[in-house]
Amino acid sequence: MIDIDLFRKNPEIFREEIKKRNMKINIDEDLEFDAARRKLISEVDELRALKNENSKKMPKLSGSERELAISEMKKINERLDSMEKELQEKNEDFNSRLANYPNISHKTAPVGRDENDNVPIFFYGNKPEFDFEIKNHIELGKSLDILDDEKGAQVSGARFVYLKNEAVFLEFALINYVLNILYSKGFSPVIPPVLVKERAMYGTGFLPAEKNQYYKIESDELYLVGTAEVPLCSYHADDILEMNSLPVKYCGFSTCFRREAGSYGKDMGGMFRVHQFDKIEMFIFSRPENSWDDYEFLRETLEEIFRGLGFHYRILNMCTGDIGSPNAKKYDLEAWLPGQGAYRELASCSNDTDYQARRLNIKYKDNDNNKDFVHTMNSTACAVGRTLIAIYENYQDSKGNIRIPEVLLPYMNGIEIISAKKK
Repeated sequence: MIDIDLFRKNPEIFREEIKKRNMKINIDEDLEFDAARRKLISEVDELRALKNENSKKMPKLSGSERELAISEMKKINERLDSMEKELQEKNEDFNSRLANYPNISHKTAPVGRDENDNVPIFFYGNKPEFDFEIKNHIELGKSLDILDDEKGAQVSGARFVYLKNEAVFLEFALINYVLNILYSKGFSPVIPPVLVKERAMYGTGFLPAEKNQYYKIESDELYLVGTAEVPLCSYHADDILEMNSLPVKYCGFSTCFRREAGSYGKDMGGMFRVHQFDKIEMFIFSRPENSWDDYEFLRETLEEIFRGLGFHYRILNMCTGDIGSPNAKKYDLEAWLPGQGAYRELASCSNDTDYQARRLNIKYKDNDNNKDFVHTMNSTACAVGRTLIAIYENYQDSKGNIRIPEVLLPYMNGIEIISAKKK
């Protein structure tokens, strides 16, 4: 949610932001609507005050005066009922309008139209070299009997997969490896619910902007989450945190669900863009003055995880046309996938400043008992399926086997290499 006072006093800030993000919002129309709404609020308040005043006088009246006062009260009540209904409609309409406004992007976010304007700012490691014909993760997964997307499609439809055999151990090895790093850095581990109310989806900014991307259980008015960010952020809805407790850091493991609407024909097959996947998410509640330092800590933690896995990757500073509405700034980590011959996104890291906190009413209290909104930020720690793809393709050998990265060996039950099954 945007700062309404700032919107009224400095609409040019939002006008410029809308332009940066290539959005179409009629700010002048919304300002006029707000002015009319506030005028109606004033009129309703005046009428309520008149009603209260007349109610206090009523016991002192008698005879014809009382009859006249009762008649006037009926007229006031009828008018007030009508105006209150109109005000409720205008408030709902105004909130719907505000819900479409994005956060104010940080000055270091590059201005651009789409993914082509994202700016690579850092590269780690070198592209792996192979002296044999390499395979992609689908070929490796099927030949090693650790991936079955055909049965996934048969049972559930396109973009569902079965992970099998050593891949299951590898998933849990990744989870343990990542959780150990995060726990050592002060993140509290959480397994949150994956079904949430509409307020949680709206409060984190996924509604209404991305409504078509998420599954809804209509009979229960619940949504399946596309990331643990939603229940982690909503955990402190309506809370007032103590200043000295900040930053509060959580890491949440969850199964996630996304419809991937609009992506059909892209990345079909395998595990890259599926409807169901497992993920560990990092989330931080921060004091505003420490927000950007905490955000860089989040990015550094993300990089530590993937450096440990030995991937060659790059960090992108995402442009204003390719970040989400809640984001003030966003980094993407893209690893090199040899089987695709391309960099592909494995993780995103976003600072949403006070946007989500305003929607969910999450504040902190300083030592003088002053209250203000916290800043929230989140980052993928490990999207398991995409990370498995990177392991398969980067750690394959000339025999079509997959070596296990050294940092995962302690969690693999003695498995050091995934090789073809003997028949």
